[in-house]
Amino acid sequence: MAMGCALPLRGSSRGLGSVVFRQRKWKSSVSTQAKMPPCHFVPEKYKSHSYERMQKIHEQNISPSLRTFYKKPLLLHQGHMQWLFDYEGRRYLDLFAGIVTVSVGHCHPKVTMATQKQLARLWHISSIYMHPSIQEYAEKLTSLFPDPLKVIYLTNSGSEANDLAVFMARLYTRNFDIISFRGAYHGGSPYTLGLTSLGLYKHGVANGFGCITTMLPDVFRGPWGGSHCRDSPVQTVRKCICSEGVCQAKDQYIEQFKDTLNTSVPKKIAGFIAEPIQGVNGAVQYPRGFLKEAYQLVRERQGVCISDEVQTGFGRTGSHFWGFQTHGVVPDIVTLAKGIEIASSLAQNLHVNTFGGNPLACTVGAAVLDAIEEDGLQKNSEDVGTYMLLELAKLRDKFKIVGDVRGRGLMIGVEMVTDKDCRHPLPAEEVSQILEDCKDMGVLIGRGGLYSQTFRIKPPMCITKKDVDFAVEVFDTALQRHMERAAAKQT
Repeated sequence: MAMGCALPLRGSSRGLGSVVFRQRKWKSSVSTQAKMPPCHFVPEKYKSHSYERMQKIHEQNISPSLRTFYKKPLLLHQGHMQWLFDYEGRRYLDLFAGIVTVSVGHCHPKVTMATQKQLARLWHISSIYMHPSIQEYAEKLTSLFPDPLKVIYLTNSGSEANDLAVFMARLYTRNFDIISFRGAYHGGSPYTLGLTSLGLYKHGVANGFGCITTMLPDVFRGPWGGSHCRDSPVQTVRKCICSEGVCQAKDQYIEQFKDTLNTSVPKKIAGFIAEPIQGVNGAVQYPRGFLKEAYQLVRERQGVCISDEVQTGFGRTGSHFWGFQTHGVVPDIVTLAKGIEIASSLAQNLHVNTFGGNPLACTVGAAVLDAIEEDGLQKNSEDVGTYMLLELAKLRDKFKIVGDVRGRGLMIGVEMVTDKDCRHPLPAEEVSQILEDCKDMGVLIGRGGLYSQTFRIKPPMCITKKDVDFAVEVFDTALQRHMERAAAKQT
């Protein structure tokens, strides 16, 4: 345990006896020598409103539900690959990728060029006419899926895709009940809010009738789990008593899943939806083999298995292009592509999407797929992601407040606790300060979990090992400063 950081302000001529001094004038003795990797891109000069004016507009005209990170919110101006630039030209390493959406990097040159060409050619005509972009994108996208996932329906967001998936499952099976995990996030629409099981996103209105949650098989925070459960380069610190090839935690969680099927739903269900790795909840992974057994149980109830690939797809997990492939399963619906029989059920009546599959979006989608392949980003996710997981695991071993490091490829969670034995979540205000310190040193990290206790690290897939070295050193420094603050409060 690195407790050398518990020596605040040694050599200072002022003591720590005054509470006012500790709270208002405390200054860390921990400095960072982390050197930001070079970037030859030069951002344009910012020419819009002042920061103060922008902040006032945000307060007056933007919904307060659209919250920002940090005490002083960032005003970002431009992006290039894994880098973001603020209005004053400061550069930041982006480890959150626009909430896990900018897979190939900000303003990737190939994607930007394809977008500019399409903008000059055709913007929008809706799906009532054919245009080259949608056919070309559909062919490229479906070629990346195993049979029978060869029919797509393009929507405008992850929430809308999951909304449609639930509708199709109910339409196809003629059943109604849908099961999801506790801790899941599947969207914020009235339909999908029933599937989402994080209190922060719940509102006091009726939603999600027919949506049932079941126990999350979380081998770190759940009642069962050990040091061999996850399919990950990094395991939990919990002890494991299982013999080779046996996972008691998986078996216990399957019993809980069976209990939900036997007590909370009819004999026939519409389906089961799950992320291959939970995203918003902090990159939570399930025991090996769990999802395969769960799929079998759902299909015995005539239910449809839905894989929510909004965050795990497109090579982010490294070893596979889609997250469900890491579990050795083939779902019936993916929130990007649909099996042909299920898709046919939707064609019995008219169902349209005005902007889904528009020429501009399809051109961008096809260019992104090309960039992933040409730049080798899936392999980069595996190599750099594994390297980052192992480096972060060293910090878990060094600091008692780092409870768990988990994930695959570049979908990583770092869960913060008061100590590893009790696994109580680190208080939100302390997590926020660590986040602030990382930002001040040039690294932007996401946040999630039921108690907002987990750092979500899901960067553009173009980051390098040098970027990882910089980020880990910054995170190490931020953790040392936290320990120093905690020690100062106790003196």
